[in-house]
Amino acid sequence: MTTHPFPAHDYPPDVHTITCEDKTILLIGTAHISQESVELVKQVISSESPDCVCIELDKKRYKALTQKKKWQELDLKQIIKNKQLSTLMINLLMASYQKKLGAQLGVQPGAELLAAAHSAEEKNIPIALCDRDVRITLRRAWKSTSFFKKGYLLATLFGSLFDSTTISEEKLAELKQKDVLSELMGEMGEALPDVKKVLIDERDLYLAEKIKAAKGKQIVAVVGAGHVEGITALFPNDHSSRLDEISTIPPVSKFWKFLGWSIPVLIIGSLFTIGFQKGASVAGANLLYWILANGIPSALGGLLALAHPLTVASAFIAAPITSLTPVIGAGYVAAFVQALNSPPVVKEFETVGDDMGTVKGWWSNKLLRLFLVFLFTGLGSAAGTYVGGYEIIKNIFG
Repeated sequence: MTTHPFPAHDYPPDVHTITCEDKTILLIGTAHISQESVELVKQVISSESPDCVCIELDKKRYKALTQKKKWQELDLKQIIKNKQLSTLMINLLMASYQKKLGAQLGVQPGAELLAAAHSAEEKNIPIALCDRDVRITLRRAWKSTSFFKKGYLLATLFGSLFDSTTISEEKLAELKQKDVLSELMGEMGEALPDVKKVLIDERDLYLAEKIKAAKGKQIVAVVGAGHVEGITALFPNDHSSRLDEISTIPPVSKFWKFLGWSIPVLIIGSLFTIGFQKGASVAGANLLYWILANGIPSALGGLLALAHPLTVASAFIAAPITSLTPVIGAGYVAAFVQALNSPPVVKEFETVGDDMGTVKGWWSNKLLRLFLVFLFTGLGSAAGTYVGGYEIIKNIFG
């Protein structure tokens, strides 16, 4: 494609011009729930006919926006095997938050990104997907959050779903000028600086480097307004050496590995000690207590989630065993059995965003019920580990 300078247009302040070496970049800051952003993106791409259009999407999110039957290809069993169920749940929670805001504006979240892709395709302009893989982003955010702040993060996300307050016209006008994800981070305040670093700061760097690497001399880049300031600040310097660092999921620390294995070693060691001190019958009684202390609350968690009977049985059987290994939890075992015996249908995937906003929806939608199975059976097993472990260790000295 023959390159040409961008003609002068009287664009609104949302369009920022950046020059970097031999490239000229029009950086459009959008709100992911604004029809005005959709029209602006179409206007700029149509007027400029750039060499490349960069979009704040990764391959997974692009596929989700462009393929209506995306849910039919989702392999829940594989997601559970890969221990990515919590990542999927948080992803859906955040998407539902955006959808809720977008519904009040009559626009689909991410519509301006989709418009950018369609406009580029109509003019045969190459598209560059410049965002980091959403799975890496969410897993880095989750791993960077402490145990107690994980609870705060989930509570904030869940609370946003059940907030039925109608957004004022002034608030809607404000949201049009910023990225919805940035708005959510702002509501969390300074309580989760590590999450903000992963969701915003790291992605600013990733987006800046990918936009700079795009082919062509005239580029149009479409990103959420919340990323514009960070991207423009990062542009003058080369940060490409950090891409590998922020594109990987940090391994579990040695401390947590040690702690994860110390519990089963302590429990098994205590049972052997009781057997040596007080006889096999006493050790057997303590082992039975461990099985019941773990199995019953985990099974009750399955019942509370209205799980399939085989799921409830599997939770009871799995909890005493999985509590003795950090490799897999009872929640994942129960969720896998639930997915086998009561799999969600396509319609339930498509309505999950709306169903998340009601208490009834969490139990009537089979995908959301699977999340409840995962959470409740896992929490039951964790409580049983504490109760059973305390009783066994106490009996050593009793």
